[in-house]
Amino acid sequence: MAQVQVYSQEGRKTSKLELADSVFGIEPNANAMHLAVVSYLAAQRQGTQSTLTRSEVSGGGAKPWRQKGTGRARQGSTRSPQWTHGGIALGPKPRKYKVNLNKKVKRLAMKSALSTKVADGEMIVLNKLELEEIKTKRMVEILSKLNAPKKVLLVTADTNETVYKSARNIEGVKVSTVNTLNVYDILNCDKFIVIKDAVSKIEEVYA
Repeated sequence: MAQVQVYSQEGRKTSKLELADSVFGIEPNANAMHLAVVSYLAAQRQGTQSTLTRSEVSGGGAKPWRQKGTGRARQGSTRSPQWTHGGIALGPKPRKYKVNLNKKVKRLAMKSALSTKVADGEMIVLNKLELEEIKTKRMVEILSKLNAPKKVLLVTADTNETVYKSARNIEGVKVSTVNTLNVYDILNCDKFIVIKDAVSKIEEVYA
């Protein structure tokens, strides 16, 4: 079984934790992780952009001039795409960018991402994270003692408002719970910091 070092929030080594190989020790599947990242990024797109076609812009009811004899090109409407204030040809319309993945691929991608972080030595386990008050300075101190680089993903077992509000103004730091964890955030961070009770919850969900 894979092992990771457990630290206190003061940066001291306290013990070692054995991780379930079925979650943190599998052979990473790059294709599954790629699909999960594509699906996540596609879901972030609103798809609300919209343009007016020639049938939706106002005006253009009458033929601007007669068909023949003027020497000019024939025109049927002043709201054709080539006219100023005309409709947009082939412009964007509201749509959904959602990419569906089945449950097996989602689980495989998540376990692959977790295993990648363990294999690369980028996972840190904290025995606990307790803050007496909402204090960004205190959170910066804790991350500094853990030698955390600029991009950090901090995972808690449940919603912790004190931790979240203390970290939200720190550039590059993102706080997530086990039930909101996603492959993109895991792969996008330089250090993956997980509270000890969150590790057992992850294993419970994905084992």
